[in-house]
Amino acid sequence: MPLEQVQRAVQMLFRAGGGDALVRVVPATAQKVGGPRGWLQKMAGAGERAPTPTLDAQTLALPPVLAVFPDVQLNRDLYLWLAAQGACHVATPAGWLADNVAATQRALQRFPGLRTRYARLVQAHLAQRAAPSRLQGSARALEQAVQDALRASLPEGGSGLARDDGTSPPTSAASQASPLPPASAVAPTSVTPVWLWLQALHVGEDAAESVADGAEPELPEARKEPDKPVQQDHKRRRAQRTEDTTSKDGLVMFFRAESILSWSEFVRVNRTGDDEDNQDYSRVADDMEELHIANRKPGESLAARIKFDLDLPSASADDLPVGEGEPLPEWDYKRQQLVEGRCRAQRLRARTEPKAPDAAGAAASPPAGDEAAAASAAETEAAALARRLKTTSRQVRRRFEALRAAPRWQHGLTQGDELDLDAWVRHQVERRDRAHRHTESPAIFSRRVRAERSLSTVILADLSLSTDAYATQTARVVDLVRDSLFVFGNALEGVGDPFEMLGFSSVRRAIRIHELKRFGEPWNDAARARVAAIKPGFYTRMGAAVRYGTQRLAQRPERQRLLLILSDGKPNDLDHYEGRHGLEDTRHAVLAARAAGLVPFCVTIDQEANQYLPRLFGLHGYALVHRPDQLARALTQVYVRLTAAVR
Repeated sequence: MPLEQVQRAVQMLFRAGGGDALVRVVPATAQKVGGPRGWLQKMAGAGERAPTPTLDAQTLALPPVLAVFPDVQLNRDLYLWLAAQGACHVATPAGWLADNVAATQRALQRFPGLRTRYARLVQAHLAQRAAPSRLQGSARALEQAVQDALRASLPEGGSGLARDDGTSPPTSAASQASPLPPASAVAPTSVTPVWLWLQALHVGEDAAESVADGAEPELPEARKEPDKPVQQDHKRRRAQRTEDTTSKDGLVMFFRAESILSWSEFVRVNRTGDDEDNQDYSRVADDMEELHIANRKPGESLAARIKFDLDLPSASADDLPVGEGEPLPEWDYKRQQLVEGRCRAQRLRARTEPKAPDAAGAAASPPAGDEAAAASAAETEAAALARRLKTTSRQVRRRFEALRAAPRWQHGLTQGDELDLDAWVRHQVERRDRAHRHTESPAIFSRRVRAERSLSTVILADLSLSTDAYATQTARVVDLVRDSLFVFGNALEGVGDPFEMLGFSSVRRAIRIHELKRFGEPWNDAARARVAAIKPGFYTRMGAAVRYGTQRLAQRPERQRLLLILSDGKPNDLDHYEGRHGLEDTRHAVLAARAAGLVPFCVTIDQEANQYLPRLFGLHGYALVHRPDQLARALTQVYVRLTAAVR
């Protein structure tokens, strides 16, 4: 039974049982397991590792494929049981066995409908486990303790399930009277895998953030590596930081926090061949219990590239800062409070326009050198965009102009063209309420009227380095974002709604706000050139970007204010802004935007967005574009749908 077929049901059951809404269900990786092995397994080197279910603060990792039982229905029931137990699991100092026994009792109380399925699972699993009488030494006592705990966890107290030696298992009261073995004695690696139990991983909340800590140094042109195919790996892996001890520089060791990190492992790994060229390096990573991360040496080449959900910051930033940075708060979910001034938003402008005149009123000086070349290149790119997107821009603009000219329904009128069914139903309910004051002229009519729109929009475009990846055979993500902004700007100019267009990226707590077009500025050649000049770099601190957009819209007088976010992945940054930290901060920023009367909405091309965006923007607060080349049209449809009721 593959996890993909039941993943949605597992997620729903986990959250229905009280599981953390930000814990994701992911495929588990193989790790070391205990228990006796047959001589064939020892000869083949098999049976040492298995994808056992684990639970930590960010993920519920379940086996990617379950074939524990010959019955498919039992394997499906096992997935559901692990989700129910995971929702009730609490890690305590009592240890692995005691925690699972307590979690089982809570799960059976919380999900009484699973008792029959759980009894079948226990009976089938006990039939598979080795008889303790065939084991020797401490292995016998540990296996007996596990089997007694499984029998005692049955709703009937294990009645009818005798031990292999013919004696009756201890009842629930007896098992509570006799203390369980200490946690140091009964561990997941000391017995055969118990597939009905979870292992709580005591990893730090910031374990994922320590994976990346800097930028990749620029290599000389002659030494730059050719592009290699990137393998996509969806498994959750444990890792820790280490130092590369293979250096031959004597006792001198240099450390540079901004160096790129590569994946390496300093333990022996079973491989099919030492000199095999076409290895599956994702499978090599599966053979590692824990990935160790070391600094990459200058000039050292990589054998392969595997994508592990990371962004790498660009090596240079040539945009010009505008003014001083603005402090922004950030949500600390561990302390459940908003920390003021933790981040700073720095406004930036591309080097594509002349400098502003000085205080004496002197004329603006044209850019020189590299700035002039950048300005010329941006203008050329903008002209090429205008020619290539001419047809699409015309179609989208006509649709927006029709939206502006169309009359709209005005509801809640005492006289009108048509009966408002919603208002009429409310009126009938109120008539039956004696405490409610009745009126002879109820407002139950509606009519179509022409009225001025009152709408302002801020578009936030994710410009992190992950947008440098190719979304199609010929276009990168940043190219599709550029086209969408160009088409969207032309359309909004035609409809007349005020809008502001911003790009954002981040490095640690510095938020880079790329001003493409601000409120009050015209959508002219200079704005189009700034859009044409966007480039990817750094990371995605989405919560801070949402707060900055909220501040900009809070200054607008329009009745409806729309905050559109274009993104291609999850929030992440270097300083612990990965995993749950980034998700919680973004979710808090979105809730604050809604509380301020804004309408935040996210448009993404990340095909895994369904796993995390519903918890950030709600079920109806985002749109997933399955065909990235249709991003511009999808953005148009979202805008039309969100603004159709604006009066």
